[in-house]
Amino acid sequence: MQQPYTTPSAGRVLVVDDDPTVAEVVAGYLVRAGHAVDRAADGPSALASAAGQWPDLVVLDLMLPGMDGLEVCARLRERGPVPVIMLTARGDEDDRVLGLEVGADDYVTKPFSPRELVLRVESVLRRTRPAAAAVPGTLAAAGLTVDAAARRATKDGTELALTLREFDLLAFLLRHPGRAFAREELMREVWGWDFGDLSTVTVHVRRLRGKVEDDPARPRLIRTVWGVGYRFEPDAAAGPEEDRHA
Repeated sequence: MQQPYTTPSAGRVLVVDDDPTVAEVVAGYLVRAGHAVDRAADGPSALASAAGQWPDLVVLDLMLPGMDGLEVCARLRERGPVPVIMLTARGDEDDRVLGLEVGADDYVTKPFSPRELVLRVESVLRRTRPAAAAVPGTLAAAGLTVDAAARRATKDGTELALTLREFDLLAFLLRHPGRAFAREELMREVWGWDFGDLSTVTVHVRRLRGKVEDDPARPRLIRTVWGVGYRFEPDAAAGPEEDRHA
């Protein structure tokens, strides 16, 4: 009998999918990778499972019967922080963007490789561990403070409710003020992906602006560099025509 191997990022994963075959395969691969797995076939069952034992991460199918994955994700977020990887149908870009908008940290399109999903799970879990902080100590600029070890961010002393990726993105930008990064670079440095849907970066920048900017429609801190990507400018004031779109 093959023994499970344990990774440093092993945790408790809640798999939510109404297709029993998909759920069984995903759970099997995660267990073999050393993770504890709970399963749910619908939204209410997923919320009940999470209430009974809070997971370290949720693998969540978007197209659930009754309460869909977007609503489940939103309700989980109301209860507390938890990383979410959304499973979406191939080609449904609007669904992927919606999933990211409600706070999903990552998504995988169906059909998918279970091994790829396990790698995504472990990548996200590693980033939730305090020891995974790329730079120890505290970063501060423009009224923003990021404690990388505690994974805590504040604006003018008020704690920010950031998702996993939003926190990582903010910390990365604070470490590199004044430097412009292409979306491809941000995807590689923050998400750890060498390829992927660049709308993931765009959506996360838009969400982050909504939390750190005084006026997200006229961003002063996270500037769009047209034809390149984004730049964090802690000391600059927004010009009259400064970017209104991501």
